[in-house]
Amino acid sequence: QQIQENLNKQLLDNLLSFLSRSHSDFQEKTTEWTCKMKFREIPTAALVLGVNVTDHDLTFRGLSDVLHNNITPYVALLEAKDCPGIKNLMQKLMGQLMNCDIDVDSLEDEDCVQVSQNRVRCSMPSLISWYDSVTKKTDSETPRKKRNSSSRHWQSPPVVVIFKDMESFTTKVLQDFIVISSQHIHELPLVLIFGIATSPMIIHRLLPHSVSSLLCIELFQSLSCKEHLSTIIDKLLLTSRFPFKLGVKVLQVLINIFLYHDFSVQNFIKGFQLCIVEHFYSQPLSVLCCHLADVKERIYSLSHDQCENIRRLPSFRRYVEKQESGKQIELLINDSFLKEETEKLLEDLHVYHENYVQILRCLHVFTSSLPKYPLGKQIRELHCACLENRVWETEEYESSLQLARMLNKTDLVTMLQQCVEILMSSSGKEFDRAVQKLKEFLTQFQNLEAEASQERDVSVSPQKELQKKTDLYHLQKTLLELKESRRSKKLTKFEMLRFEVVDYIDSLVRRYLVPADQRTLHEVVYFNAAAVLRGHLNAAPRTALHTALNNPHWYLKNQALRCDGGGISNKAPDICIVYKLHLECGRLINLVDWLEAFSTVVMAAEEPNADAASSDQVDDVIHARFIRAVSELELLGFIKPSKQKTDHVARLTWGGC
Repeated sequence: QQIQENLNKQLLDNLLSFLSRSHSDFQEKTTEWTCKMKFREIPTAALVLGVNVTDHDLTFRGLSDVLHNNITPYVALLEAKDCPGIKNLMQKLMGQLMNCDIDVDSLEDEDCVQVSQNRVRCSMPSLISWYDSVTKKTDSETPRKKRNSSSRHWQSPPVVVIFKDMESFTTKVLQDFIVISSQHIHELPLVLIFGIATSPMIIHRLLPHSVSSLLCIELFQSLSCKEHLSTIIDKLLLTSRFPFKLGVKVLQVLINIFLYHDFSVQNFIKGFQLCIVEHFYSQPLSVLCCHLADVKERIYSLSHDQCENIRRLPSFRRYVEKQESGKQIELLINDSFLKEETEKLLEDLHVYHENYVQILRCLHVFTSSLPKYPLGKQIRELHCACLENRVWETEEYESSLQLARMLNKTDLVTMLQQCVEILMSSSGKEFDRAVQKLKEFLTQFQNLEAEASQERDVSVSPQKELQKKTDLYHLQKTLLELKESRRSKKLTKFEMLRFEVVDYIDSLVRRYLVPADQRTLHEVVYFNAAAVLRGHLNAAPRTALHTALNNPHWYLKNQALRCDGGGISNKAPDICIVYKLHLECGRLINLVDWLEAFSTVVMAAEEPNADAASSDQVDDVIHARFIRAVSELELLGFIKPSKQKTDHVARLTWGGC
């Protein structure tokens, strides 16, 4: 929440400034406001928020709170689903402004709202008279109250109407409201805010020029959802403050859902929360996923069974195999020795995370400044590449190094300065030597200035000679000589120093950016169950329906409903029996045969010597149950009525799930 508030702060500040200007114009009756009133223009903020519609509620809630706290208590948030007509819009608007609940369905045939004991007609004159009475009442308050209220709200505060989803509003509703409002703008300080998901051009597509000309529009652009996500990942995942980490496959699942489904940062955070819950629920050793200060206490409170869980971890087994035979025996038998070793390993893992983040940021400084982005432009892409495998063994990394070896001096110096700042911000002393080495590189670059200028003069002279030649033979000869001289030319001091810098950064990468799954006890803090997460987040409705209808015990947790070998239990719900029977049929299903099969399954447990009257009654009940089950199956989309035969239905689904 803090991160999102900081990201939206600039946008909200700009909106507050806009509203303050609009209000002050009305308050002071300036020439600008008089000019606007002459043309009946309504101050309007076009707020472009992007296609991540699920994140808009949070932004509008924040905007509404800021307006209530600083500008005006009169803020109305309108949604298209609540405003199918201008009457409904006015009811919602006046209901929110007057702090009363409006049931639009109950007021369908009325144009009034109930405020206390009075009924107020939903019209613009009623709204104006209510506003005048409220502001006059505020002005007549005691000086102390007036002083307190003025510290939060302006005198004669504006009425802000926010259309949360402008694209969804019908054209007629918007046109009617804008035209009516423009006729009373000199009496009511109205300000409109349009929430736009697509493009500002939607205003001109929805509204004709005669209506859009009544709006004095100012455009506001929110931070893009991709930048928002990058900031969230940078502050939440790429930090040593939080011990819990996401594995590469899990992170890729969340990012892919974000990029290819909804662009919703809120849904990404919900997925992140789900990972936390799943990790601490399913991993017995998640008790050790804590801050370093609490690790020792928790380790020495482990039981023998939990120690055995540590010994079963694949990363720990690999670690044991690399040790001497004596130490192997102690690790596998002695719980006290195991706890001491576990404490050291978790401390090493914590140090690894701190160093990993710093070097990852340094590498990102280099890769993000290249003319091409083999490893991606965003730090999240680089993070995924480093988690997936040894990044220095990939072709993309080699391409990045080749491009880095062609950078000019200005870019290199800037990058080195940024890397020095990143490494100096580290809390430990791990990077003191690295910082000293980078500062030495910076000093050497500064000393190369004079020599570089001389080399530039020497290199320019052949080109000047080349420009003097006009004969084709001499031109070819000079070009060949120039090419040969470049081949045999030794590297300049700058080029040698540039190679040294890139090689040193490469050595830091190879030392500190080892994939996390190669670290011992990484399972304690890393959540890697991508398949489980995908099962929770990626909906598969047909598979879920098939499981529920074919194996009802899976969801009902009733073992009496379990049937092995493809049998059908008569204790199962009717729709499950009907569904299993329909799986045995072809394209067309005879309803009579289906009913007989259903009756046979249901009556399997009945006593055969029942009297005729009761059997007729039972047949009617079974018939009714069958009709209801078939109707439910049709509602779910498994069958439909057939036009070929009236006593048949057509099957719609095929293949296994």
